[in-house]
Amino acid sequence: MELRHLSGFVAVAEELHFGRAADRLHIAQSPLSQQIKLLERDLGVKLFDRTTRTVRLTPAGQALLEPARRLLADASAVRRTVRAAHLGEVGRVSVGFAGASSYSALPLLTRAVNSQLPGIELVLEGQTYTGEALRRVADGTLDIGFVALPVRRGITARVVRMERLVLALPDSHPLAARPEVPVSELAGEPLVTFPLSRESAVREAMVQACHEAGFAPRIVQEAPDSYNMLALVGAGVGLAVVVESARNIHLEHVVFRPLAGDDVPVLPIALGWRTGNRSAALHAVLRVAEEVLPVPADAPDSAG
Repeated sequence: MELRHLSGFVAVAEELHFGRAADRLHIAQSPLSQQIKLLERDLGVKLFDRTTRTVRLTPAGQALLEPARRLLADASAVRRTVRAAHLGEVGRVSVGFAGASSYSALPLLTRAVNSQLPGIELVLEGQTYTGEALRRVADGTLDIGFVALPVRRGITARVVRMERLVLALPDSHPLAARPEVPVSELAGEPLVTFPLSRESAVREAMVQACHEAGFAPRIVQEAPDSYNMLALVGAGVGLAVVVESARNIHLEHVVFRPLAGDDVPVLPIALGWRTGNRSAALHAVLRVAEEVLPVPADAPDSAG
């Protein structure tokens, strides 16, 4: 039983719903018709009931359809795996991520890599904030990281998201009644943010925005990730300046408001990797990332 014969059978079976199979099966001596005849001869059963006007699967054909689909899918996966091994696209690629920006982008990348690069295992390292990710990419302990610009010499980066900062606050807070909140209104308010030790670009941008508005932020608690930070907001511990992607995290009693002003920071979030890293597996992942995480139209030039 040849795979090409199975492929012809599946193609016709799937076209029965579109009313085209009868025409294709009745083309005298057509390659497709011949493939199905050879498959029927090999199996010793009829797969289609044919009349001058209709074509339908026999019980044997119905029984064959799902196993045939699985066999063709397995054969395709084998071809991809062998081709990946031939090209060197096998191995492990470590990816550092943290925060709502990477939570939005990472599933797109992992699903695409799993589908297109079966020989590559992505090793996902969470709570790796932008500063730490940049340092680890530079020293070779991480292959790819979600980083903020600018990057240091020896790192190549490509922007994948542009993140405007917004304010997360309890729905009972007086500022929640505002359509937008100036940064100056945060003076004296208790704030929850990422740990200083994790080198978060969001924390740095929040602190800078507060200083430019003429005050030092009153940080009352730190949280290891976006979900915990918003849980603290919902519990009334404080307010939080977060990236807009955090709106995708839905928690009771937490609302989001834009920060007012033309000078509200917009953070470019990039994928960064060591420029001299020649790993075929890494560059295969980067090729897939370019397809599923295109550069935003408003992104600044990436650095290399």
